[in-house]
Amino acid sequence: MRKGITVIAYMTAKTGHEDRVRSALLELVAQSRKDKGCMNYDLHQSQDNAARFAMYESWETAADLDAHAKAAPLQTFVKTAGALLERPAEISKWIMVSERKDSQ
Repeated sequence: MRKGITVIAYMTAKTGHEDRVRSALLELVAQSRKDKGCMNYDLHQSQDNAARFAMYESWETAADLDAHAKAAPLQTFVKTAGALLERPAEISKWIMVSERKDSQ
């Protein structure tokens, strides 16, 4: 079983701000991938609704995730791009209970 913690965050851009939100999220991806304990930090955009984004991120430890949450890039995103979102991000935390495909 894989250890660590996974976060899935859903965000919806306000109408007309999809490109600005995507750019801000891509900058957040670039910065967050440098954080200690970041195993992946991947941005997805809905094929059905260009305003909908999902971030899928995995961290080695909860402490690494906590440090990321307090780090400047995420705080900057919240302050600057947060106003471009329809509502606050929907964030949930997960642990993997199956084996990874590449470990079988």
